Amino acid sequence: QVQLVESGGGSVQSGGSLRLSCAASGYTYSSYCMGWFRQAPGKEREGVARIGSDGSTRYTDHVKGRFTISQDNAKNTLYLEMNSLKPEDTAMYYCAAGTTYYSYGAQECAYNYWGQGTQVTVSS
Repeated sequence: QVQLVESGGGSVQSGGSLRLSCAASGYTYSSYCMGWFRQAPGKEREGVARIGSDGSTRYTDHVKGRFTISQDNAKNTLYLEMNSLKPEDTAMYYCAAGTTYYSYGAQECAYNYWGQGTQVTVSS
């Protein structure tokens, strides 16, 4: 049974930092692509960052230069280091795992599994 459990959310002031973790179990972690998503009240879910099974990373423009996605395959854990946080980063953050596929030569991730989320609140 696949499980993804997020942790590390909390409340911080603008300019602060948080590190989210996502502990994965129930599947061969290293063979999957992983991602972080977020959803703020009244808004659609947004992809924040993604890391491929080959270690390649991709970020939404809103977080480039501030957030870093990484993983520890030995610990089956995904991380999201968030620096210079802004009030607009306030949202529920979810991790997801999926399988890699290629579309027009570009590597993509089809997400099959989702965690329950961890809340991040940034005050001004």
